[in-house]
Amino acid sequence: MMVYVVVLVVYLGALAAIGVMMSGRSKSAGDFAIGGRSVGPWVTALSFVAAYYSSVVIIGGGAFGWRFGLATLWIGAGNVLVGTTLAWIVLGRRVRRFTGNLDAMTMPGFFAARYGSPQARIFSAAATGLFLIIYNVSVLKGMANSFEVLMDLPYWAGVVISGVVILFYTAVGGYLAVVWTSMIQAIVMIAALTLLTFMSLQKVGGMTALVDKLHAVDPGLVHTPGVWGWAGLVSFTLIVSLGTWGMPQLIVRFYSIKSDKMLRLGTVIVTLGASIALLPYLTGSVARVLVPQLDSADQAIPALTALVLNDWGGALFLAGVVAAGMSTFAGVLIIIASSLVHDVWISGLGRKLDPASELRANRITSLAVGVVSLLIALKPPALVLVLTAFSWAVIASTNLWPLLFGIYWKRTSPAATLASMIAGVGAALVWQAWPKIGLLPPLPDGLAGIHGFVVGTAVGLVVIVAGTMLGRPAPRENIERAWGER
Repeated sequence: MMVYVVVLVVYLGALAAIGVMMSGRSKSAGDFAIGGRSVGPWVTALSFVAAYYSSVVIIGGGAFGWRFGLATLWIGAGNVLVGTTLAWIVLGRRVRRFTGNLDAMTMPGFFAARYGSPQARIFSAAATGLFLIIYNVSVLKGMANSFEVLMDLPYWAGVVISGVVILFYTAVGGYLAVVWTSMIQAIVMIAALTLLTFMSLQKVGGMTALVDKLHAVDPGLVHTPGVWGWAGLVSFTLIVSLGTWGMPQLIVRFYSIKSDKMLRLGTVIVTLGASIALLPYLTGSVARVLVPQLDSADQAIPALTALVLNDWGGALFLAGVVAAGMSTFAGVLIIIASSLVHDVWISGLGRKLDPASELRANRITSLAVGVVSLLIALKPPALVLVLTAFSWAVIASTNLWPLLFGIYWKRTSPAATLASMIAGVGAALVWQAWPKIGLLPPLPDGLAGIHGFVVGTAVGLVVIVAGTMLGRPAPRENIERAWGER
């Protein structure tokens, strides 16, 4: 216990110190939300890795590896290729240029400036804010599960310890504190996952022995799609890979980088860092062999850590899980606070705030949202990755197509954009709730495993394309500003 306490006190103290150091550099709402667009490629790339591959991926990915076996490695591959590399290539440069041209600090703010649609701003801010809180609950749950297993702390204590430290450095230091702490957290997380993978494979006897032992448990654990089935595997791969294209806490990294020319180096760095996405699914499969009896699949990675690592290794891994979760949670707090204050309170409701008051409102709002997430996390429902997939389905259905079409297709209609948001979210929610609504007939077997994300984004795509073909484009002035022609 003393080893764990020493490592965590030093680590968490360093994060709090960074928050204090960065507090003096957050002098405006723009500094608080996007760091004044002054962040370099290394910090941007590694903070993206930490925000993406959070405790949700480490704990939740390990749980899915434990339940479904080696087929889940395809999810990690999708995370790297689609969710990271392709996202940086397709979105990075244009998002940086367009948001700079439009002086947009948030994704809802971009929609308002690009399309001249205050309704799209309000809908995006409301849907994103609500379901990011749900996502934050899953992040806190992942961290608390690790404290629970590795330090024998009560679940609630893990939630409180994690939440309090994050709330402090986020509210004090703003976005710059978040990205700089996230860079450190990414390094810790990569080291921890690499160590756990090496030691657990050594314990099980190597990859060949792992495959043989999994096959003895259930042949479906070593084949694709295996025990999961194609519908579930493809749906979850899409939602946690393509879904990132609509996640504001990740896209904001493109807003804040100092120059779009730095994105080329950043793409190389982020791809290398993102390769760790494969490791939780692999180690989760190892855990199925080494710790086959668990109360919850979410305990697979913490239980494996306790089995194969010594105290110092376990402390490093716990720091890695906490690091991953904190970087994501903090980034989400910044996004929600900025959207509520700037997009809802100031722009939506027409309330005027001077720069100092707006910065103070951002800090207070981030604290309030964090406390709400913390309270919900004390009694969370479902598995970590299930919570994540549900919230990502709604957020991606809201933001993905309006963002992508907004930076590539001048003709995209404001009315079609808003309709796509509403239709996509409605379709995702109805599809997810379908099995629980007794008045509706059950879904056919071939469709039952498809996640609401696939349905919501498919409906949103059809609506935005058809609506644009029939509707009018945004005002010419908005289009010219976005494309840098004015």
